[in-house]
Amino acid sequence: MNSLNRFANPVYCALRLIVGLMFACHGGQKLFGLFGGPAELGDPEGLVAGIIELGAGILVAVGLFTRIAALLASGEMAVAYFEAHAVRAFFPIQNHGELAVLFCWAFLFIFFYGSGRWSLDALIKRKSNHITHA
Repeated sequence: MNSLNRFANPVYCALRLIVGLMFACHGGQKLFGLFGGPAELGDPEGLVAGIIELGAGILVAVGLFTRIAALLASGEMAVAYFEAHAVRAFFPIQNHGELAVLFCWAFLFIFFYGSGRWSLDALIKRKSNHITHA
């Protein structure tokens, strides 16, 4: 089983990238009407959600300010779930809130795990350590 550990960093990077880009797509849909969805610029909640989704999604995807972006995204998904889905039915499968729950918990995990080795956060930290130790 330990031989699989060597794949942990690239697989986590791929997870962070995919989750972040999928989230950013929802923001692009809300802000610009991309991917066949309506823009929600007239709705203040939709506008704020779109900004958080696009911004936090891109930041998480590239691994920049990852913890802050992931916490913000997780919180937004928790609010979205309880405001838009939980009022319809108890179980996510019944109220169509599975995606909000998955995003919420994925971003919460990313918040606790951090940006990982393959990220802009790690690259910046390596460069700053190199400069201060040179």
